[in-house]
Amino acid sequence: MCYAIPGRVVSVEGRSVVVEYFGERKKAYSDVSCLHPGDYVYAQGGFVIRVIPPNEAEEILAIWKETFFELQELDLRLSGISLLEGRAHRRTLLLLERVLEGRSLSREELLYLLELRSPEERELLYKVANFLRRKYLGNSCCVHGILEFSNVCHRNCLYCGISVHNRGLPRYRMTDEEILEAVREATERFGFQALVLQSGEDPGFTLSRLVALLREIRRRHAVLIFVSCGEVGLEALSELYEAGARGLLLRFETGNPSLYARLHPGFSLASRLAHIEQARNIGYIVATGALLGLPGQTPSDIVDDILLARSLSPEMYSFGPFLPHPATPLERHSPPSLEGVLNALAVIRLADPENARILVTTAFETLHPEARRLGLLAGANSFMLNVTPLRYRRSYAIYPGRAHEDESVEEQIRSTVELLLSLGRAPTDLGV
Repeated sequence: MCYAIPGRVVSVEGRSVVVEYFGERKKAYSDVSCLHPGDYVYAQGGFVIRVIPPNEAEEILAIWKETFFELQELDLRLSGISLLEGRAHRRTLLLLERVLEGRSLSREELLYLLELRSPEERELLYKVANFLRRKYLGNSCCVHGILEFSNVCHRNCLYCGISVHNRGLPRYRMTDEEILEAVREATERFGFQALVLQSGEDPGFTLSRLVALLREIRRRHAVLIFVSCGEVGLEALSELYEAGARGLLLRFETGNPSLYARLHPGFSLASRLAHIEQARNIGYIVATGALLGLPGQTPSDIVDDILLARSLSPEMYSFGPFLPHPATPLERHSPPSLEGVLNALAVIRLADPENARILVTTAFETLHPEARRLGLLAGANSFMLNVTPLRYRRSYAIYPGRAHEDESVEEQIRSTVELLLSLGRAPTDLGV
């Protein structure tokens, strides 16, 4: 999946290239040597992944052309907005008008919108967020694969089902051969152009082992690799980048230092943020965000988390609900509401309308069966499919009853394509 529509290179200046598809031009960065104007490429997350033969590209474009414009038309209809719809408080209308005019909102104004409670006003908020998504980022929807290669973790996070608190969890650590086979299947059989390699903070996967694994993956496959292994160390980030990683998925979970300290005994928010900032400085595609509905978290904290994420200049926002796990100290606490999560996703779009690629997390899909559709209609434009082998997937139990934990990759792709076609979205993302 992540069926990137091939683009044609228009210009090349060093690592910076301009790629055109169906009349649209977007910028991307390239590690590909000997790239020339006229070449056809696949690009994801703002990175050129590989060059493809002209005959292959033109065949794919011919298949996509009519469908692409039909999808654009459907998305345009679904993202239409009128502030005359329904009943809304005057202040709500004024703030939504302001953001539609391209003006930014203050922290207090974002907080006001986050706390909207009436169904009519919430629906209007979601429609404005969806309109802004369409206006600035079009109908592209980035669909990455995620491979969870180890559930071993030495950390003691109070909310996480694979932390040391869960002593009854069967632990696994995929072999290098198993990982390479899973990557081969995801890229060659299912057509994924981008994969997230995720694990707990597993001492068994040393830096040298990860580096060797990444180099072998890149030797075998042209694929955009994100790493999501927690805090690997600032120097290690450079080594992983040199080995072929180009993206980092690392949430700061909460930007409230005291709340972070309570939830992560012995660890600091400063260290977490230092990793994210270092990754950005190195050149990683950064995906970050926070948990929603944590015990002790306030609406003000959530707005501050959104603004903190924005200040880190991420390519992707990952905000998902806290889901209590029965084998953790927070088992008795309740998750947030569907509406609370949707409000947060919409406010993220309003806070960063031109740049935000907003993920509908698997946690949100676990919270509510319609989360993916509802999230995409509230300003989001990205999600992930799980390519972890089924024999391991249930054991990556960061929260109970995860969505898609028993679904084959084929089933996930089928339902994803059906959803995207029904919403007028195209599974492509050439970057900004």
